[in-house]
Amino acid sequence: MTIRYPNGQTPLHSGANQRKVQEKKVDFANRGMSFEEAINISNDYYLNHQIAVIHKKPTPVQIVKVDYPRRSAAVIREAYFRQPSTTDYNGVYRGRYLDFEAKETKNKTSFPFKNFHPHQIKHMEDCLAQEGICFILMWFSALNRCFFLPSEIFVSKWHQQSTERKSLTLSFLEKNGIEIHLGVAPRVPFLAAVDQYLQQRS
Repeated sequence: MTIRYPNGQTPLHSGANQRKVQEKKVDFANRGMSFEEAINISNDYYLNHQIAVIHKKPTPVQIVKVDYPRRSAAVIREAYFRQPSTTDYNGVYRGRYLDFEAKETKNKTSFPFKNFHPHQIKHMEDCLAQEGICFILMWFSALNRCFFLPSEIFVSKWHQQSTERKSLTLSFLEKNGIEIHLGVAPRVPFLAAVDQYLQQRS
């Protein structure tokens, strides 16, 4: 199945690339799940314990071609995103609006900017302008390390990439981000990083 954005571009992981990513999915912290699945389970934990209400954003899709190999089944062959995606998750925590993106890389030394789209950067800037808590969770799958990076830091470095390097180094994240140590309940305790971030800002 081919999925495209309204401007005709294909997303980072679509069609054959999407299948390739799924086939090579790396276990998350030896628990046999993807980073996204671990975040979703963490969000369920926060919701069930009345700590926060955070959900993955649905992306509206326009289906344009469907095959029916048999009467009881349908296979989507081509579809388009009705509008560019923004970030992965949003919600509310202690009266504050949260909005964040979750990305992963197999790189061991840096996190490439090419993992992000310009419209996602614009969305982060809009959220920051409204004083929302906006951040990125960065997962280094080869290292089993996760970092919380405030969007204001990321956006600033994004706009400098034409004159500087095309990625954020691991050492930069170690210095400017907050490392999240994986747990069981929740599996990705990112709200602890949010608390630390808010404390640093006050």
